[in-house]
Amino acid sequence: MGLLETESAFAQALSAQEHESVMALGSRRSYAADTHLLTEGDRSSHVLIIVRGWVTVSVAMDRGANGLILGLRGPGELLGEMAALDSAPRSATVRALGPTEAQVIPGDAFRRFLALHPRVSGLVIRQLTARLRSADQERSALASLTVLQRLASRLIELSQVRPTGPYTAREQRSSGPGVIVHLAQDELAATVGAGREAVAKALRLLRTQHVVRTGNRTVEILDPGLLALLAEGHRE
Repeated sequence: MGLLETESAFAQALSAQEHESVMALGSRRSYAADTHLLTEGDRSSHVLIIVRGWVTVSVAMDRGANGLILGLRGPGELLGEMAALDSAPRSATVRALGPTEAQVIPGDAFRRFLALHPRVSGLVIRQLTARLRSADQERSALASLTVLQRLASRLIELSQVRPTGPYTAREQRSSGPGVIVHLAQDELAATVGAGREAVAKALRLLRTQHVVRTGNRTVEILDPGLLALLAEGHRE
């Protein structure tokens, strides 16, 4: 399972000249928190390069109003490239977690640029392949892992986000350092494809085992080692 890109962001993989040329294709736009930058099913074809802020990528599901969150994307990430390349409806919704800025590039201009720059086209193909593999892993996890395993895996992943990331912070307390994941239970449920009640039950189990401590929109990881074991399917 993985919400975060494991390779360098698209914009960071470009040369200085490539970066300047790509950004010149579009214009900068600002988005307020909770705004949809892209909407699943929409017929638009522009692409986005995140300049500032973080967004979620989600798809609708029968269960849960928030759908399933497939990824978290931050500065330098390219979004919307599938619709730009195949002109099909948007496959996911992209929502701003907080104030966000993005470079908006028309789809036709982006396609022409890729045709003239094979190296950049290769970067886009590599990104698409990595995201498809990640989506396959997410589907496999939904089918084969328990809610507790998926929740434990997700908390471990989010705890490793750098401090400037969207959901985590490292806080020094009298009892020692703790990693805080800043998520409401319904948001956390959306990252593991489970209902809020199922996630609440799993969190209660983790609390009784002193693996986590929960608060208002926060989960503090107290025992990352045991959490890792639970993610692998081991039980106390």
